[in-house]
Amino acid sequence: MGPVPGARSSHHGPAVVACGGGHGVSATLSALRLMTDQITAVVTVADDGGSSGRLRDELAVLPPGDLRMALAALCDDSDWGRTWRDVLQHRFATDGPLDQHALGNLLIVTLWELLGDPVAGLDWVGRLLGARGRVLPMTEVPLLIEADVRRPSGVLETVRGQSAVARTTDPIVHVRLVPSDPPACPQAVEAVERAQWVVLGPGSWYTSVLPHLLVPDLRAALHRSPARVVVVLNLSPEEHGETAGLRAEDYLSVLHDHAPELAVDAVIADPRAVEDVSHLAAHCEARDARLLLRQVGRSDGTARHDPLRLAAALRDVVEGVLGDVHTGAGRPRR
Repeated sequence: MGPVPGARSSHHGPAVVACGGGHGVSATLSALRLMTDQITAVVTVADDGGSSGRLRDELAVLPPGDLRMALAALCDDSDWGRTWRDVLQHRFATDGPLDQHALGNLLIVTLWELLGDPVAGLDWVGRLLGARGRVLPMTEVPLLIEADVRRPSGVLETVRGQSAVARTTDPIVHVRLVPSDPPACPQAVEAVERAQWVVLGPGSWYTSVLPHLLVPDLRAALHRSPARVVVVLNLSPEEHGETAGLRAEDYLSVLHDHAPELAVDAVIADPRAVEDVSHLAAHCEARDARLLLRQVGRSDGTARHDPLRLAAALRDVVEGVLGDVHTGAGRPRR
């Protein structure tokens, strides 16, 4: 495959693939753009709520919202790029059918209809933004997420749809995709195979991060790729959502339970979000993963990652500057 139209001809920094969706992958991309311009965002396409869900139902298209947010995070740092980012993110407030639709969702879907190709449509929006990197769907078919949830009575109940799973506060035992074996986006598979690093998280763990590991071709690409895998942990569990009650090490356990063969090379955690550092360190050591403890959250106390701090932590992992890292035995480069 040739270069994306409008892409820069020269690059700096490592080739990195960021997997996720929504605000989580946007946080990762905002940090990565400070250290490299070889970025590919592989984004989940299971959203069934809000503007994205309405367009998905009405037009039988991929939900565009998470893809839009990833593109906005990669916009060129200029008046042009920032202006078009704001246009993309603008939501209408009316008493009519346009209420709460994001203009960028409409633009993306328009390009999909005109071009008949989801990837080409996203590349054109990226070109408009002067995006530092590329945004791809993890699959080109809309997905449904199902979760087995353990209710207080002990009964397992199936919860269907990303929006419903995201609101679940009872423990989630397992998640799956419908269809169970969707074809991976070929360009996403190629990006993973060529990557030097793959970043998982932060974000909604069950509905934005895990789905990538449930697409067979994408999971296989992660296993055969020489890329190192770094996991960025959330800053706090949701009080009223899918990760309610999860401790820092639980995020890694959930990944292992759903993809036991996935090797994680490094874990980035904010010490303020770790209940017991020794437990997390032992969990990482048992899996030969390096643990980097850094303040990566914003100083205003909100549970949001600071792009500069996260970029510094990611750079330290990539460059191997691990002065405050608990390390396991390590593993040779695959």
